[in-house]
Amino acid sequence: MDVSRTLAQFPDLKDRAVLITGGGSGIGAALVEGFAQQGAKVAFIDIAEMESSALAERLSAQAAHPVLFQKADLRDIDAVRSAVNVVAERLGPIRVLVNNAGRDDRHEFDEVTPEYWDDNHATNLRHVFFVSQAVVPSMKAAGGGAIINMSSIAFLLNMPELPAYATAKAAIIGLTRSMAGLLGPDNIRVNCILPGMIATERQMKLWLTEEGIARMVDRQCLKQVLTPESLVGPCLFLASGAAAGMTAQSIIVDGGIF
Repeated sequence: MDVSRTLAQFPDLKDRAVLITGGGSGIGAALVEGFAQQGAKVAFIDIAEMESSALAERLSAQAAHPVLFQKADLRDIDAVRSAVNVVAERLGPIRVLVNNAGRDDRHEFDEVTPEYWDDNHATNLRHVFFVSQAVVPSMKAAGGGAIINMSSIAFLLNMPELPAYATAKAAIIGLTRSMAGLLGPDNIRVNCILPGMIATERQMKLWLTEEGIARMVDRQCLKQVLTPESLVGPCLFLASGAAAGMTAQSIIVDGGIF
């Protein structure tokens, strides 16, 4: 992927330490590349070692700073805290955190068990809080920062096949606003992005069909298929000083679904 041709440059992101969760593929990989092309010092956490290592190696050969990959299961809070500590030690105070990781696995309402519900929320919601909790001391020490949480429009579309996921993504908006109120006095801004239908490799393999894509594009004001790169610009903006007056906000990036 190459997002450099269409991106604005945000000079204040240069040399800034950025941490992205779920950065090994899909939207996360596009974000890792986007921040690296801004000259930021980028680290990402992912559980998939092979593709994450390959991404870090490829981008490190091109970027101003080596890209740091930390393997961790975000459901393991101790592993998450350890990964955050390593990033802060290697790159310096973390000034930007993008809580991107998530899995929109489909599940039937009648078949959801308490165990599945807890695991789904550990994958899609719980780590958003605990990664932020681990990063905030670094941001405070640096005099401020920006946290961007990834939600989804799924809960706005009344999608019946992923109730646990939709609940988690709706909760992220509430968490974003609460964290913004708490951390604002420390000059830490917390905002949220709600992607629409994004044609990632995983989505194309598991859920999206040509017919389904056509139906969704027909509902969009912008008649184009959104890709992971569609989210890079909004995320860079929210992380940068250009959004210095914005916090507790949710931005929908869905092509204008109506």
